[in-house]
Amino acid sequence: MNSIIYWSSSFALGCFVIGIAIAVYRLLRGPTAADRVLALDTAYSCGMLALLALGIRFDSRLYFDIALLIALFGFVGSAAMAKFLLRGEVIEP
Repeated sequence: MNSIIYWSSSFALGCFVIGIAIAVYRLLRGPTAADRVLALDTAYSCGMLALLALGIRFDSRLYFDIALLIALFGFVGSAAMAKFLLRGEVIEP
């Protein structure tokens, strides 16, 4: 593996881990529910990007598939939480 790819993926992975830590802090300390939802959205996005950096670093396609699943489930979860915060229910009768 090229050393520039190794070091750049290591740097990106470190930045994403710092982003996840900051998002978890906001998730625990957020004053409103909207702040907590936004922090959860940021945490799953950083987690997905960290998996993509690991996929590049280890040259494995499995990480990309897992990142795609995280993106899909994260989008559905964010949409459900937004609907719950707006209307108070997720599934309408």
